[in-house]
Amino acid sequence: MRATVIHGPDDIRIEEVPDPVVQRPTDAVVRVVNACICGSDLWAYRGVAAREAGQRIGHEFLGIVEETGSEVTGFARGDFVVAPFVWSDGTCDHCREGLHTSCPQGGFWGSVGSDGGQGEAVRVPFADGTLVKLPKEAATDQALLPSLLALSDVMATGHHAALAARVRPGATVAVVGDGAVGLCGVLAAKRLGAERIIALGRHELRTSIARKFGATDVVAERGEAAIEAVRELTGGQGAHAVLEAVGTEESMRTAISIARDGGAVGYVGVPHGGSAGVDIGQMFDRNVSLGGGVAPARAYIPELLADVLSGRIEPGLVFDRTVGLDGVPDGYRAMHERSALKVRIEF
Repeated sequence: MRATVIHGPDDIRIEEVPDPVVQRPTDAVVRVVNACICGSDLWAYRGVAAREAGQRIGHEFLGIVEETGSEVTGFARGDFVVAPFVWSDGTCDHCREGLHTSCPQGGFWGSVGSDGGQGEAVRVPFADGTLVKLPKEAATDQALLPSLLALSDVMATGHHAALAARVRPGATVAVVGDGAVGLCGVLAAKRLGAERIIALGRHELRTSIARKFGATDVVAERGEAAIEAVRELTGGQGAHAVLEAVGTEESMRTAISIARDGGAVGYVGVPHGGSAGVDIGQMFDRNVSLGGGVAPARAYIPELLADVLSGRIEPGLVFDRTVGLDGVPDGYRAMHERSALKVRIEF
């Protein structure tokens, strides 16, 4: 079979790799229908995050179950499924508490020794604890597939940020970051009842999606100018809840500074700029709370799925380019150059 592998910075290739097979009785083999490129994949592409030459890549996918191990009870050949970006056993204390990303037997797709999601098929460890079943008829619904795919990571991650920031009905929310996660954070905040949502971003395509998702205001400035703009929009007080979806020192500093006293910041941007942006003194003096981290997507997918299927939310609007497997290297280049927001891969 063919899959995406990374050989180094700016070096993404489509290569022949061994076909996945059931190795353990809890495994399933899933034939991929849709996958995508994530903003976090770009850190490896840019050489910021280390990868071994020839390592698989990709962690978001939908697919059809082709084979199951002898101990898999919840899935059968032909089932249509979505995979969260981390696999988990579903039975440990962390999984039972809804923190599947801390499962001792869990792991990330594309880690050394595992399959990446950007390939024709994937071996799924702990299928019963990892996969979520989708309506079979949805596998051919071209209008619905993008939103189902978004559940594997970006919609669940935006939702995690909103929960960590304690978004509530009537709240004023600010979202730092106009990537797919930040935009899904806008959608998540709207879904949770926020009254006013301020999106920080300067790219017209992205801010137009933010407005479709529920943003009431857009701030194009950065740094101190952005802080001043949000303060002005909120009568000098700041936002009840701030969602941080970038992961740099500047973005974290901005997020903390635009939270109102007694507010909260939910951070989900993968850290890649140190921690100097976390001003503990300011947080202490102003009673600003900080929460977040890696989103336990497996815990959130069922409730978010219901809203996707009902048409209440359409997170798939974050995909603005679709390619076949051979087009994946160009997809990485487009996202790196910011000429594409998020690239979907069709098989």
